[in-house]
Amino acid sequence: MDASDTVRFVLDGQLVSVAGVPPTMTVLEYLRDVAHRTGTKEGCAEGDCGACTVGLGELAQDGTRVRYRAINSCIRFLPSIDGQELVTVESLRSAAGDLHPVQQAMVDHHASQCGFCTPGFVMSLFALYLQQPSPTREQVLEALSGNLCRCTGYRPIIEAGCRMAEYPPPKHWDRDTQYSSDRCDALRSIRREQALRLPGWYSPRNIDELATILEANPEALVLAGGTDIGLWVTKQLRELPTIVYVGEVVQFRQVRRDVDGLVIGAAVSLNDAWAAIAQDWPQLGELAQRFGSPPVRNSGTLGGNIANGSPIGDSMPVLIALGAQLELRQGASTRHLPLERFYLGYQRKDLKPAEFVVSVRIPPRQAELLVASYKVSKRFDQDISAVCAAFAIQIQSGRVAAARIAFGGMAAVPSRAAMTETCLINAAWNESTVTAAMGALAQDFQPLSDLRASSRYRLQCAQNLLRRFFIETASPEVALRTDAALPAVG
Repeated sequence: MDASDTVRFVLDGQLVSVAGVPPTMTVLEYLRDVAHRTGTKEGCAEGDCGACTVGLGELAQDGTRVRYRAINSCIRFLPSIDGQELVTVESLRSAAGDLHPVQQAMVDHHASQCGFCTPGFVMSLFALYLQQPSPTREQVLEALSGNLCRCTGYRPIIEAGCRMAEYPPPKHWDRDTQYSSDRCDALRSIRREQALRLPGWYSPRNIDELATILEANPEALVLAGGTDIGLWVTKQLRELPTIVYVGEVVQFRQVRRDVDGLVIGAAVSLNDAWAAIAQDWPQLGELAQRFGSPPVRNSGTLGGNIANGSPIGDSMPVLIALGAQLELRQGASTRHLPLERFYLGYQRKDLKPAEFVVSVRIPPRQAELLVASYKVSKRFDQDISAVCAAFAIQIQSGRVAAARIAFGGMAAVPSRAAMTETCLINAAWNESTVTAAMGALAQDFQPLSDLRASSRYRLQCAQNLLRRFFIETASPEVALRTDAALPAVG
């Protein structure tokens, strides 16, 4: 039965059907207020603290396993988990009452004090437990980068994460669970053929259906991961118009390569999108990790980050520097647009009524192209950029043959540094050229001052990042950083 007006998902092996709930009810609200599963906590209500972390299982595209990932339940709307499996901290204990190895490790290593944040830590480590048989300390730190603790301190929690693999495999939720045919069949049985339609909510299944719905509802709000729009509800208490959720559009969930480059669908998660980008450009691994915590990257999408149009979105500068293009669609019409021309002004984009982002295409890697991107923020993890810089420069015979330089946080929109590029092109790639180009940056940008950084600080950061890029490329023996490896993707 394909009930088009009922949210359906699997919880502890049982099919749950929910009808008559507001489309903006969060998964956290459902768990605490409806299901009375109070292990999942509300801390910040904006996806920063991790107290609300749960696991979400989705049938893999090949249908052979269920991919379990950690997400923030406080900003994820309940209808968006339709057709998936929800896992909470209460789900981990066996019927006989035995704790899961993740839970037992937390107990044995005294990794809980007040206990408020503990379920979120457990669920983040649980996702890592399923993905990595023997996680390293760095992988544990990455998995926990979206979880905050106010009283215990992180050493015992990290120790628990490093030691959890040493416990005997549990009978309940071992690593083979993700390959369970029963679990795969359960999700396959509730896979929809038609759109989920609730009052104020549509979840189309294909791109033609999406185009038709938006033409009929041009004022509708297009929702991808919800890592930004979720806060409109939880923090700003806004009433949202009709929501059209694109997370189930089949064509939007694909990553493919062809002779013209890498194509990433609009609903591909940030984790999967950055993993694909870093295959071509491994030096972008650090930016991928610092984009946000794993739960944020598991819900958020690259298409949503682009379409949001924030001047401090970390994906846009490097995509602009790489020459990315967007595929846009309105009704039956499709057009292509360079990403750098998509942003017209603060929160203004070149989008017609009922038009939407289909995919982003990144040109094939050129072996001679020097590429780097740097993020400056007050915190290393889980913080908004003051400045995000991206460089793509081609050197031939010691001279700059081509240059594309883009910045976020320096203007009302992510944009290229045109004067700086002109200063570099055809000039020798040396210290004096870079010094002159640093001066040209002051002609390209007059950044604002706000709580994150002053105008002067932003400009100096941008100039210093250009110098850093020069030093790293002209003197590769000078180690200015350690390239970070991408976290494992489940």
